[in-house]
Amino acid sequence: MNVTMEKIGNVGGIITVSIEENDYQSKVEADLKKIGQKHHIDGFRPGKVPAGILKKLFGKQVLSDVINRETVDALFKYIEDNKLSVLGEPLSTEASKEVDFSQKNFTFSFEVGLAPEFNADLSKDVNIPYYTIAVDDEMVKRQDDAYARRFGKQEPGEKVDESALVKGDIVELNADGSVKEGGIATSTIISMEYVADEEEKNKFLGKVVGDKVVFNPKKASKENAAEVASMLNMDKDAAANVDADFELTVKEIIVLKLAEKNQEFFDSVFGKDVVKNEEEYGVKLRDLIAKQLVMDSNYRFTIDAQNVIMAKVGEMELPAEFLKKWLVKTNEKLTAENIEEEYNSMLPAAKWQLVKEKIAKNLQVKVSEEDIKAEAKVMAAQQFAQYGLTNLPEEYIENSANEMLQKEEYRRHIAEKAVEDKLFLAIKEAVNVEEKTVSVAEFNDLFKAE
Repeated sequence: MNVTMEKIGNVGGIITVSIEENDYQSKVEADLKKIGQKHHIDGFRPGKVPAGILKKLFGKQVLSDVINRETVDALFKYIEDNKLSVLGEPLSTEASKEVDFSQKNFTFSFEVGLAPEFNADLSKDVNIPYYTIAVDDEMVKRQDDAYARRFGKQEPGEKVDESALVKGDIVELNADGSVKEGGIATSTIISMEYVADEEEKNKFLGKVVGDKVVFNPKKASKENAAEVASMLNMDKDAAANVDADFELTVKEIIVLKLAEKNQEFFDSVFGKDVVKNEEEYGVKLRDLIAKQLVMDSNYRFTIDAQNVIMAKVGEMELPAEFLKKWLVKTNEKLTAENIEEEYNSMLPAAKWQLVKEKIAKNLQVKVSEEDIKAEAKVMAAQQFAQYGLTNLPEEYIENSANEMLQKEEYRRHIAEKAVEDKLFLAIKEAVNVEEKTVSVAEFNDLFKAE
């Protein structure tokens, strides 16, 4: 067997695999013998079928299978032995698609696309900004208000306010304001927080038990059929056709009493006895917000790092025509007509992927099972935090992380995230990081400028 490669330009080549009879004959005979031992053939006992019969019945298919197997094995062994950085997968040339199995020697050719040579070395001469978002008083107030509401209690209220739940009887009105005979009539509970239209919401504010409110559910919900259905206790499809005004008679008002700053509140927010007074609470609150903002800062760093590094790498030659052919072959949605647009859209990501892989190799970035487990725990904690659960016992987070890792799709995503995080941590250590503290407005402006 002989395998050679003819280089085509800087990023392409043709690998040719030549197979002679002595490369495959013994393997064909061995496979035919296995068939004779396993298959029932009329007139013969298992294992006693003459070789000539086996060859007549199965010879052509077995020869095809063996030739294909030996060719592919030789192709990928050549790629591995010669440490070729192949993009996509090798593609059979047109000449290799028609095979005459009556001959004894075979030659197959494969087109390959090769990764370009480029320099992705990083050092302290490379400057990348890192933006730390300053925690201001407004952020602290918003977070404090959120906790006060979350751990507050609902109780009967005298007047309707922005947070109130209004219970009452509601009836449909005619255009002249009279009650519609046979119209929609029901009891309802309306949360002021879900009344999207300010003009409609203002009709409720300040009302007391016994007052009547004339409003339009469709306007109040800004034409959200699901919200209208909830207000009127009816099917969503039917609610989509409701456009009339309604009159609600207030029967009960439930308001939210904000949580008091006491030890019970502090324990609910940060865990038992972590915080003992309002001063400690304020410090801890700022620390919590700062830690949450680190995720935004890290995300921004990935953008700036990619921009700086890609500018340093400069132009990169890719085997464009090969990649287009490979994409069309492997994606049924792509054709010769739309491949140009798709190829151009994926090009930046493809180049960055090549650069990331080289940087990971240069910086010896490796991800262990412990890294993947730690990433899963971070994700689990973030999911709990979305529901306000910030002080769960470690075992809850551990169990949730284990459940994630048992699902193959989640595990793959978590592993990719672990690699990404560790890569950018290594980049951060390798380059000169220019620390900059900015306000949240200045931080947001960084994205507007792009």
